[in-house]
Amino acid sequence: MPTSETERIWNLLISAHETYYAATSTTYDEVLWEVAQRAEESGSLGKLDIGALVVWKRLSARTRWASALMGLPDTQVRAATGQAMEVVRDTSRSRGKAAQAGRAALITLPGFCKGDALASAVLTAAAPHRMAVYDSRAQRGLESLGLTLTDTSGRYGRYMDLLDELLTHKGSFGPSWTARDIDIALFWIGGKRR
Repeated sequence: MPTSETERIWNLLISAHETYYAATSTTYDEVLWEVAQRAEESGSLGKLDIGALVVWKRLSARTRWASALMGLPDTQVRAATGQAMEVVRDTSRSRGKAAQAGRAALITLPGFCKGDALASAVLTAAAPHRMAVYDSRAQRGLESLGLTLTDTSGRYGRYMDLLDELLTHKGSFGPSWTARDIDIALFWIGGKRR
């Protein structure tokens, strides 16, 4: 990425990040951090944790998948999320490969077959300093920055590769930034494009 393009992108990300935090309650992410703490202690996420993330992401639970997920034993849900948690925390894998493997570990659970919003929230709670949330606003944010992310299979892994590339070229622009910081900025940028 040319230096001027990197500087342009990082200036937009930093501005959006600052604006997001100026406009959003400082307590909004408490649910995400509490679920992350619970996952850290147990090594997995259960139905209660996923339900909390559904509310945090403002997703609808009035769906067939939500009913099907609630019909599963929590041990089955925890087995899948525990496997996902293990792979997304594996730093021997690139961020994108870890994201792809984590996403694949969740595919057996209802609600995780299509789309990446809920899966990315679960994976971010599993590894909050490594993973990031993906949704339609983040997609629009990427497009606003001139970055391409197709919706073909493996999108979440490619998303994390893009964020990793941005973090690799952050230089002095975002010295303490994580992938989650970038997704917050993308969320804000993408919200303005509606």
